[in-house]
Amino acid sequence: MSPHPTAGNIGQLMAEAGRALGQGRLDDAERALTQALAANPGLADAQYLYGVTCLMGGQAAKAADWLRKAVVQRPADANMQTYLGCALHDAGAFNEALVHLRRACELAPQQAKPRYNLGKALKQRGQLRDADEAFRHTLTLDAQHVLARIGVADIATMQGDIPRAVTEYRHVLRQQPERAEAWHGLANLKTESLAPGDIELIRRALRQPNLPSDTRVMLGFSLFRALEDQHDYAGAFEALRQANADKRRQVAWNATAERAQIDRIMEAFRAPLPVPIDHTLGHEVIFIASMPRSGSTLVEHILATHPDVEGANEIADLPQVIEDESHRRGQPFPQWVSAATAADWHRLGQDYLTRTARWREQRPRFTDKNVTNWPLLGAVRLMLPGAKIIHCHRNPVETCFSCYRQLFRDGVHYSYDLDEMAEHYRDYERLSAFWLMRHPQHVLDFPYETLVQQPETQIRQLLAFCDLPFDPACLTPHRTKREVLSTASAAQVREPIRADTAHSAPYLTWLQPLR
Repeated sequence: MSPHPTAGNIGQLMAEAGRALGQGRLDDAERALTQALAANPGLADAQYLYGVTCLMGGQAAKAADWLRKAVVQRPADANMQTYLGCALHDAGAFNEALVHLRRACELAPQQAKPRYNLGKALKQRGQLRDADEAFRHTLTLDAQHVLARIGVADIATMQGDIPRAVTEYRHVLRQQPERAEAWHGLANLKTESLAPGDIELIRRALRQPNLPSDTRVMLGFSLFRALEDQHDYAGAFEALRQANADKRRQVAWNATAERAQIDRIMEAFRAPLPVPIDHTLGHEVIFIASMPRSGSTLVEHILATHPDVEGANEIADLPQVIEDESHRRGQPFPQWVSAATAADWHRLGQDYLTRTARWREQRPRFTDKNVTNWPLLGAVRLMLPGAKIIHCHRNPVETCFSCYRQLFRDGVHYSYDLDEMAEHYRDYERLSAFWLMRHPQHVLDFPYETLVQQPETQIRQLLAFCDLPFDPACLTPHRTKREVLSTASAAQVREPIRADTAHSAPYLTWLQPLR
């Protein structure tokens, strides 16, 4: 290929890139597009395809940079606006993403794709009513749009309308019995039993040739649930073991690096640290810190039943504030902790409160239950000394097995191998004990088993710790109508508090290494 391609050659390169992209050969697409852009840096089509290539390769920020260039040249191109919105969303620029996705819908009102992508972004932002409307609009444009129908079902789950969720998932499965997302959504409800006929359909779906790995994993977790519902515990555990092994091959997890990070955190916060400027800063916030599947959704649901508390679900603002500060200082957390002054921590606390202001528009207090909060509790005490912290925990075997039974949307990479999970639990326990020892007056130790066995006593203690007046509605949180963004727990928190929530008993033979 000559170093200066002609117009004809550029056309060839663009055709080559399009073919490679269509076949998922991202390296080949990038190579052709790099040559085309070297010859003509302002070529909007090349900028657009290069952005799409980066997005498909998981480089969202780089994709957004290229797609912005293309959109500047062609602001009326709905496809370019859609892909830019998707790239910005994946890069974490949520508000800007929604601007471009809405613009794409205006430019192409009869196209289903922009409307579906808008719904998807709104759903991930927790704007469920708007997302539901976007998905339903998508279905008016394309009644066979399966992912939009699954989106409607997921939102029904989060809103507590379980019968509607079941109807929508089943609607999809009548059309496409092999659809993994619908099986997974249905299995994830946990309150709806799957039948022997479902087992056969899932197994048939698993026998399809050339099954993508993500699809195989979702079907495997669904098969586990179906077999468990039929009390075939040996078959269920084998399906679960296989699904977890498949998922573990897709994710990166380094237990040694994680343990070293916990050591660094304990060392950083063991040293003398500055006295906060304002001891009341953050009094609006109730942090819930826990491993996943430890009762944190139930605790949040109880608190959000109180008229003074908004349940914000798993918001990412705290880790984002810490990450931004690490980026600003050019040092990873907690390396910069010793250099941070009282004024720095105060600034970070105010930044967090500014970011979370929308959760205080209707009620004065709010909960933050991100499962990655627990390593950051030392930072919370310095940033937001007025905040309340609740440490939820559950029997270690139940916690670990409950995580192993769950396919998480992202993160939680330690949960797909029982040995790695046991190691991680020990690190979690070690750091949690450190926080409780350092801040006994400011962290409430809240065992899940005690909550479900003595709900009234524990709920009264919880409200008192949070300086909330007792409200009898908190004793019946299942009656509360609110959106629960964790689909793994959304159906369960709509049921009365039960003491019999342990899952491990039928599997003890296979869980001996974990025990």
